[in-house]
Amino acid sequence: MTRTDLLDSLDQIAPADWDALACPEATGGTRPIDPFTTHRFLSALDASGSTGTGSGWSPRPLVLRDDTRLLAATPLYVKSHSQGEYIFDHGWAQAYERAGGRYYPKLQIAVPFTPATGRRFLAAPDAPHARDALVDAAIHLARTNRLSSLHITFCTGEEAETLAPRHGLLHRVTQQFHWENRGYTSFDDFLADLSSRKRKMIRKERETARASGLTIRALTGDDIQPHHWDAFWQFYQDTGARKWGTPYLTRRFFTLAHETLRRDMLLVLAERPDGTPVAGALNFIGRDTLYGRYWGCLEDHPCLHFELCYYQAIDWAIAHGLARVEAGAQGEHKLARGYLPTPVHSLHYITDPGLRDAVAQYLRAERRAVDEEIEVLTAYGPFRRVTAED
Repeated sequence: MTRTDLLDSLDQIAPADWDALACPEATGGTRPIDPFTTHRFLSALDASGSTGTGSGWSPRPLVLRDDTRLLAATPLYVKSHSQGEYIFDHGWAQAYERAGGRYYPKLQIAVPFTPATGRRFLAAPDAPHARDALVDAAIHLARTNRLSSLHITFCTGEEAETLAPRHGLLHRVTQQFHWENRGYTSFDDFLADLSSRKRKMIRKERETARASGLTIRALTGDDIQPHHWDAFWQFYQDTGARKWGTPYLTRRFFTLAHETLRRDMLLVLAERPDGTPVAGALNFIGRDTLYGRYWGCLEDHPCLHFELCYYQAIDWAIAHGLARVEAGAQGEHKLARGYLPTPVHSLHYITDPGLRDAVAQYLRAERRAVDEEIEVLTAYGPFRRVTAED
């Protein structure tokens, strides 16, 4: 006999039990495919106060059990706003509330503040119907509590294609820019794959960044020291203040991350000759993907952002045999630097039939536009055109 339980905290699940579902491949010290659904990452968000009381993200993990074990789980949150999601539904909320509805609170299955694709329904391989049971339970929670909606963001394409028709979910397709490793052995090997104009541009940008006189270091694991987070916190605060007001992560998150996640992180720092960091980019490391997450600086230097966020990430991915770099949300400027548009998937359940029909109509039009944009942008990408002679 199986049952679904709505929990109050991730602390109610042993880390080993959660990770057996989230990353069964990470045994014997190997990396998880997705570092963001691990117990250590999600619990660091909760324990640091980045999620929880006052954040608008109330964690309520949803799990499926039988009499002997945990069969499946999903990171479910009750949301009181639409911040930190990167799949934007502000227009839906405004339209519904203008019509007299109440859009918030809503349910969100996601990794908070993390626009990275990964499995959202973490199920044991021998429990084939567990994902469907979790989807049904989440929809039931939305309906019985008279909530406006359930959103499943940055799920895998397989989850979207499989679960949408089974459960009446709306399938949304948006896009990000990802770099793909085409078997490169060095950064110069990657450059050789580009058009002459783009190759020259990137070389010039890298030379300009290096002309700043700063030393660039890529650190991971025990090479990252606690004092580095004091510097990075300043960078993170500066970027947050310039872009969207209040940063989502608390200072304590970085302290906890140092304790439990530093092996999962790549911290790229630019330092003055005296060793003082003035800029940095934080990435997370998956088994075959490097995920660019945060950047910030205290001094402006030409092309330093491109070097730390994009070129250093490509360099590191090639050196460590990773298949791709996901550089986060938005940014068409990434196209010229080798990052091509890639579809991103999300699923949505809208309780009100009127709003559901309006959103469905919008998503059909949006998908056509996204498909066309991906095709056009890919054609304008930086890679050499292959001719018959080639």
